[in-house]
Amino acid sequence: MTLTLKTGEKLEVDPQLFQRCLSYDLTSGLPQLNQWLVDLQEIEHKPPMKGYKVSIGVGSQDVLTKAFEMVIEPGTALLVENPSYTGALSYLKTQPCDLVGVATDEFGLIPEDLDRILSNWPATNPNGNKQQEKPKSVYLIPCGGNPTGASATLERKKKVYKICQKHDLLIFEDDPYYYLQFNIPRVPSYLSLDADGRVLRFDSMSKVLSSGLRIGWVTGPKELVERIDIHTMVTNLQPSGIPQLMAYELLKKWGFKGFFQHVETVSTFYRTKATQFAECLDRRMKGYGEWTVPTGGMFFWIKALGGIKDSYDLIMNTAIPKKNVLAVPGIAFMPAGDQTPYIRVSFSNVSYEQMDEGLRRLAEAIQEAADRNKVAISRK
Repeated sequence: MTLTLKTGEKLEVDPQLFQRCLSYDLTSGLPQLNQWLVDLQEIEHKPPMKGYKVSIGVGSQDVLTKAFEMVIEPGTALLVENPSYTGALSYLKTQPCDLVGVATDEFGLIPEDLDRILSNWPATNPNGNKQQEKPKSVYLIPCGGNPTGASATLERKKKVYKICQKHDLLIFEDDPYYYLQFNIPRVPSYLSLDADGRVLRFDSMSKVLSSGLRIGWVTGPKELVERIDIHTMVTNLQPSGIPQLMAYELLKKWGFKGFFQHVETVSTFYRTKATQFAECLDRRMKGYGEWTVPTGGMFFWIKALGGIKDSYDLIMNTAIPKKNVLAVPGIAFMPAGDQTPYIRVSFSNVSYEQMDEGLRRLAEAIQEAADRNKVAISRK
């Protein structure tokens, strides 16, 4: 088997590994790739917790949903950022659990709100169940959050981790945008702070290598990761062998130095895109929306002005069908399904000209809504 890279360079795949990958293999993934990822975690995160385990999944959402299943029983209350990733929320809403939203700002989850909810439980239970047990897990996206683009500082992470220690919470650190941080050095992860063994970290190759390979991995306490492996054993058996082999051969060729050079190139690409998008926002959207420029990831979270209280109508009935502008209404990311004026937009796969024209049309849609609401738009 030969792999041809975009550069035209060819990689000859180890024939014995190729034969191995055509058959059933270990639930935790191709051993060579698994060990490469273990070494990567040691180099990048230096986890203070010893005896942790890594397991590879069919994308990070595969192992993430299995981890959710592991901690959910009928009536479980689970803490999530408000807003949060719609893919995770959609799965959780099929489970016998109640979601408890924690307020966020431009740095992600707000530690004071997390502590307030837990310290005053069950009075703070938004579901109104005074008999419900206090949440034991929190799900968060600490870098370039989807949908907000928010990234937690190290100081913020330390505060959140301390509160999780106080209330004995398990942290689900879903971090697919970690290597898309725009600044070097990168802000350390929760895994790098975890002396207690309370962090399950979820990484992905989708944003830095290829989403179609469907390779993600979980890192955390051995007992918890092995429980995820048991779930895999009785469902999809293992991650697919050939995609793992393709990734491993490329990573082996690059080495860790080459990998870090690659992700720096990727993050520079997204930083440039974010800067361009911010320029277009300043030119086209002043007075029509409010936003914070992200320091990582691929999203802007825009608050629509003009008296708009629910962005669903704006996006689904005007922006998409009439203006040909693709954006996601904020309600998709709200744990309780609350109406919101916020909109998620992505800058990852559009040219500068498309950004500028798309935002011009979005502003036009907001202006039309403002006119219907009889709200004046100030462009100052």
